[in-house]
Amino acid sequence: MTAAIPRRKRRKLKSEINVVPYIDVMLVLLIIFMVTAPLLTLSFEVDLPSSTAKALESKQDPVIVSVRADGQLSLTLPGAKDPEAMDPGALQAQLGALASQDKDLRVIVAADKAVAYEKVVSAMDVIKAAKIEKVGLATDAR
Repeated sequence: MTAAIPRRKRRKLKSEINVVPYIDVMLVLLIIFMVTAPLLTLSFEVDLPSSTAKALESKQDPVIVSVRADGQLSLTLPGAKDPEAMDPGALQAQLGALASQDKDLRVIVAADKAVAYEKVVSAMDVIKAAKIEKVGLATDAR
C-alpha cells in the first residue's frame, strides 16, 4: 500500500478590491492638508478704524509704551511727563521690575499710525516677555 499524497486545495481567486492601500494614501493626504492649511495666509487690505469707546476707569495710571514711526520704543511711567527712549532689552527689564512690584500692572501700547504692524507686535512681545498680562492699545478717540 502506498501512502496517499495529500492533495493541495485549490485556492479561489478573490474578486474583492483591497482598500487598505487606498486608506493609507488618504490618511497621508489628510495629514498633509492638516499641516499645510494653517500655513496658508490670505492677505487683503485693512483700514483700521478709530475707536469711540470710553476709557477704562482705574485707580492707577497705566504705563505707556510708545512706538515711534522709526520703530524706536519709549516708556512713560505714571506721573512722568516725558517718555524715556529704550531698546527692547532695557524695556523688558524695566517692565519686568515694575511687574514684580505690581501684579495688576496695566500697559498701554501707543503707536504712531505710520508704524508697521510688525513693530507694534514686537513691542507687545517685549511686554509679554516681561510677564505682563494686561495690555491695551491706544487709539485716536473721536
